[in-house]
Amino acid sequence: MVDEHPEELLAQVAALPPLPGVYRYFDAEGALLYVGKARNLKKRVSSYFTKQHAGTRTGHMVGKIARLETTVVRSEAEALLLENNLIKSQNPRYNILFRDDKSYPFLKITGVAAKDGQGEAPLQRFPRMAYYRGSIDKRHRYFGPYPSAWAVKETIQLLQKVFRLRTCEDTVFANRTRPCLLYQIKRCTGPCVGLIAPEAYAQDVAHAEAMLRGETQALLQELEARMMAHAERLEFELAAELRNQITALARVLHQQAVETTSDKDVDILAVRVQGGRACVNLAMVRGGRHLGDRAYFPVHVDDAAAVYATENAADAPPSVEQQVLEAFIAQHYIDVPVPSMLIASEPVAPELTQALSEQVGQRVAVVHQPRGQRRAWLDMARQNAELQLARLLAEEGSQQARTRALAEALDLPQEDLDMLTIECFDISHTAGEATQASCVVFHHHKMQGSEYRRYKIEGITGGDDYAAMRQVLQRRYSKVAEAQREAGGAEPAAGQARLPDLVLVDGGKGQVAMAREVFMALGLDVARIVGVEKGEGRKVGLEELVFADGREKVYLGRDSAALMLVAQIRDEAHRFAITGMRAARAKVRVGGSRLEDIPGIGPKKRARLLQRFGGVRGVQDASVEDLAGVEGISRELAEEIYRALR
Repeated sequence: MVDEHPEELLAQVAALPPLPGVYRYFDAEGALLYVGKARNLKKRVSSYFTKQHAGTRTGHMVGKIARLETTVVRSEAEALLLENNLIKSQNPRYNILFRDDKSYPFLKITGVAAKDGQGEAPLQRFPRMAYYRGSIDKRHRYFGPYPSAWAVKETIQLLQKVFRLRTCEDTVFANRTRPCLLYQIKRCTGPCVGLIAPEAYAQDVAHAEAMLRGETQALLQELEARMMAHAERLEFELAAELRNQITALARVLHQQAVETTSDKDVDILAVRVQGGRACVNLAMVRGGRHLGDRAYFPVHVDDAAAVYATENAADAPPSVEQQVLEAFIAQHYIDVPVPSMLIASEPVAPELTQALSEQVGQRVAVVHQPRGQRRAWLDMARQNAELQLARLLAEEGSQQARTRALAEALDLPQEDLDMLTIECFDISHTAGEATQASCVVFHHHKMQGSEYRRYKIEGITGGDDYAAMRQVLQRRYSKVAEAQREAGGAEPAAGQARLPDLVLVDGGKGQVAMAREVFMALGLDVARIVGVEKGEGRKVGLEELVFADGREKVYLGRDSAALMLVAQIRDEAHRFAITGMRAARAKVRVGGSRLEDIPGIGPKKRARLLQRFGGVRGVQDASVEDLAGVEGISRELAEEIYRALR
């Protein structure tokens, strides 16, 4: 093992200090293989190069190591935090990695109403509660995080029933001349037209925040005391309003089954490992209310567990479940607030708990074997983890079966089905207007959204789908043809454009003939082109496959797993083309190009802005605060939009 590595690398290993730190292994192409932490860098890293690991996953990784980087830190806790920051940001091949491209939603109460209700402006005197996802602004109050958008919206509905705070956009609030429907159905107190005093509204805001913090008993006692005081002063109308509020609050608390436990904010974590896959189920309790849960599925579990076991061979290595759970805790709470209590299905290393506590500046407790209500929460999380993992395994098994069935039906290579790559094209327009072509990509048994591409088709007669298909195929595969010529007919080198195993076009003989012409001109293999021709009556399940190399058409059968995969890819290409075409058409028709000219504004964010504010004019009139309240719009981007539209 020692002889396989460069002398320079081995000399670097020999010179490492016996101090705590983080080490990183890279292969010859510069790809990050593994990130690890150590109490003693010299001892830990040397073990990889002095011991024999032949025939193991660890040996496979060690054989690829060409370069080493290390960072010395002050403590093992600091090493742990740095290790998981690097894992999450750089995606090494042999570490357990949790990918999550979704931020958590919060419930936001805009501004902070003064106790006397006397803010500088009506918008400040009457704060708004809203769903929010994005960076935190200290001028507002945030409650959460919540596991899903549904949990936030349900909480907002509950608060509307009890405290009747406004939810309207600031632009709407500032221009109302009469109360809206929410006032009529007793879900708002009508602050927009002065139907409630600022002082009374400020009290409602304070009470809503107390409920969100879980201070329900103290809140009920305060409301009851105020009701009795009004009754003693013969202010029966005010007393009746408080009575109705108490009744509504009691009904909500009963329906939501707020627990009697003293726990206010708790995360419950349960892990399940099976068949080389793992699931961590995170359930959230906020303000004493169980808000729901969310499942996470890490990658690289088997490889990472093998390397971890080798690292800790001298000690009894933790179970795979514990490794997965600790990896989740370390990576998840880098970006998410940590509650003071974690309930876990597996034991957690003390150094991880210490690192979390140091990170947040307060003690974080981890309970492994809870009792009472906590035990019920954990049992629920365990059951959900098991169900979610079973669903994932069933879906993956089904998708792999579809890939194999298609490979068998079309005589495609079956040695490495994970790498079987399919690209599918579709054309979309409305009577020739805003023609768009889409290309979607399938490999590793699933659609790869990050590799999708849209092409704006120009210079053709409107509605000419054949010309549109010719243009998109030429643009897509001209670089592939060039790479093949440079390679002299051999397979292009890694990193260069390659021809997929299958090129699907949504259409019959005409579209396939057009694709064949393009491939012939580029010198590419026409046998890879397959058209998806609609069957008799254009009925789903009757599609036939048309080949560019002269083979007879193939009908796979309505219940064929291969046809299900073809239909899935074809439908995804159609969906992707339609959404792009609609966005382009809207840009032309409503003059929304100014929005799309702003860096960072794509079709999805533009659609959210137009939907929230009712059109371009509404976006132009919106404040920075209003813009930042839209999902996916950060404070910085909101300021950029505000400047660009003015």
